[in-house]
Amino acid sequence: MPFSAHPPHLVPLSAAAPSTPLGPFEDSAVAWTTWVTLMGFVGLAALALIAVGPVARAIGSDTLAAVTTRLTRAAVVLGVLAVPAVLTDLAHDASESGGYDYGAAWNSLYDGSNSGRLSGLEVTLILVGAALLAPLTVRTLAAGPARTWLLATGLGAGAVALGTTKFPDKAPDDWGRGTFDTLMWMLHLLGGAVWLGGLAGLLLLALPGALDPAARGAFWARSIRRFSTAAMSCVAAISLSGLFLYWEHVDGLGQLTSTMYGRVLGVKILIFGALLALGMFNQFWLHPRIEALRAAGDERPLRTILVRRFPATVAAEVVLAMTVVFVAPFLHGSARNQAFQAAAAEHSAVPLDHLPKLPTKHVSASTWVWGTGETLLVLALMIGAYLASGTLARRRTAAATPAAVTTTDQLVEA
Repeated sequence: MPFSAHPPHLVPLSAAAPSTPLGPFEDSAVAWTTWVTLMGFVGLAALALIAVGPVARAIGSDTLAAVTTRLTRAAVVLGVLAVPAVLTDLAHDASESGGYDYGAAWNSLYDGSNSGRLSGLEVTLILVGAALLAPLTVRTLAAGPARTWLLATGLGAGAVALGTTKFPDKAPDDWGRGTFDTLMWMLHLLGGAVWLGGLAGLLLLALPGALDPAARGAFWARSIRRFSTAAMSCVAAISLSGLFLYWEHVDGLGQLTSTMYGRVLGVKILIFGALLALGMFNQFWLHPRIEALRAAGDERPLRTILVRRFPATVAAEVVLAMTVVFVAPFLHGSARNQAFQAAAAEHSAVPLDHLPKLPTKHVSASTWVWGTGETLLVLALMIGAYLASGTLARRRTAAATPAAVTTTDQLVEA
């Protein structure tokens, strides 16, 4: 950055660039626990309500009860664990010695400040969500008439609890920009929650004892397809919100390597790319073959291979998704300010107690044009990928069905 772009009070001499540490590992571990519990609760509730619930209901009440109890038990556990996780995070922030001041954390809830109200709502709403899902952990109630209502309200409470982590604690100067920023964060968080929690829920259902063997074929083929639709919507939400956050915090690809924020973001993008590649493998290779094998019958040897491979790939996706969540707390500040402050320090021999910061990026007409184009492109890619995978599945099913009919006819003749 040329010297003429710097504030006039800077002296054109040289000083050491300011250090931008990653931050203590302990801080990220505490934040990771909070995110995983909150996002896991939301994702499991969404999976039970949107993806696997309708399929299980069509198969029978026993399957619906089995699926619901397995998912809601895990969700309730995560909802309860989220409370100490949130309090631990608050206690760590409240401690002046770097330890954990749980008394101060507890007193900060509903202390009259906006941040205290948000923290109080976070704890209260996740407990409300867990309480609403608790009756569904009983098998005799899991398939009852109140199932949908309890899941929907519990999911809503959990989603708002998750949202409080990024709600602003003061009125923004620009309501339009502030509202849009919050909306982008909600897309990012809720998209990640439904995807991460949904993958974890599928892995739970793939474990032994979750489903009756006679119902597995009908359940998995349709459930995977429904979850794929939700997952691709989540990918679109994460991608679009991620592009906005990138535009807001990074000026050019060079800052991905020249700043600490950029390097951490680069690692996050690489892990997300690996997660997306695994999802594409499932979408275009594994899922179409599962549907084709269901049409061909359950006795074909390849089905055993696929059933074993499916939990392994889902488990790998869960690990990658949790790694992305772990990396996220290391993102401090922005690449724009880190690059600007490094350049400012380079041209000043006077220690800068308060390093200057760049103003928020201005949204222009070209920003909206590029944003609209990116949105349309991402949506077109997601819809095209969904249609293409569906076409591939139908072709493989059509090719497998005649083979199954021929085998059946030969057995009848014999």
